[in-house]
Amino acid sequence: MKVLFIGGTGNISSACSERAISRGIDLYHLNRGFSASTHAIKGAKTIIADIRNPGEVEQAIVGHHFDAVVDFIAFLPKHIQQDIELFTGKTDQFVFISSASAYQTPPEKLPVTEETLLSNPVWEYSRNKIACESLLKAEFQKNGFPYTIVRPSHTYSKTLIPLEGGYTVLHRMLKGLPVVVHGDGSSIWTLTHHADFAVGLVGLLGNNAAINEAFHITSDEWLSWDSIFGIMAAELGVTPHLVHVPSEVIARYDKNMGDSLLGDKTHSMIFDNTKIRNYVPDFNPRIGFRQGAKEIVDWYKENMINEEPDEHINNVMNKIINDFRKL
Repeated sequence: MKVLFIGGTGNISSACSERAISRGIDLYHLNRGFSASTHAIKGAKTIIADIRNPGEVEQAIVGHHFDAVVDFIAFLPKHIQQDIELFTGKTDQFVFISSASAYQTPPEKLPVTEETLLSNPVWEYSRNKIACESLLKAEFQKNGFPYTIVRPSHTYSKTLIPLEGGYTVLHRMLKGLPVVVHGDGSSIWTLTHHADFAVGLVGLLGNNAAINEAFHITSDEWLSWDSIFGIMAAELGVTPHLVHVPSEVIARYDKNMGDSLLGDKTHSMIFDNTKIRNYVPDFNPRIGFRQGAKEIVDWYKENMINEEPDEHINNVMNKIINDFRKL
């Protein structure tokens, strides 16, 4: 099977690349050739082109036909429109990586299924993903464009720390400094290791039954945010000093952090993975967050422990904590 990944070296796509190659897929990456060494994928062939330059891509894929094309870096309807124009007649399956944050926020009921309403009044990122999905569905109805939609939730790897503030949070924990946790820390969240996600995604490739279908692919492990911070702190060998702050307050200090919280992480979110299991029987998430946290901390200690914390994040956290404690 011949497959093209647009991107291919990022947090999610690197694990999917490794999984695809291990399954004997003839894998191509389309990117600008600037792959970070930490995500270099042995065995993938690179087509060098900028996906935002359609003329360049059109020339680069002359003579190619793919059993599946996966776009990991489409965020706006214009990106999807370009994909439709480029890959109509060039692929038997187009897979759009959407987002589980497109689901109704907050959800009316749990667990979330693929039939849950798509509606996010807070986060523009999520609304754009919904618009991308709508464009694909319309193109299928009009011209039979063979799409599959995949909605990851909070997917992490050893290099992508699943905490607001990233590695700066680990720096603060190691120094005994307080860290901000949104809400009261009791809302339930789903974290998914990128290697587990990859099993589901790769299992959908070349599956004709997945055409005109949408899937989320997540872990079945549900943790409170206090537990997530606690597991990470335990792996660091420290006692965390957690300061609980309402998401609405955090949003007043940092818009990006606020959008991510209010548009997604503030609300409890668990998922029913029955559909992906029915289509991909091999899908069975195996990597719990305790193992994932160990991978993160091991990588952090080898690569980031001597780096300076992010000045902006550090300042924002200090100001939030100082101001909130005065209330």
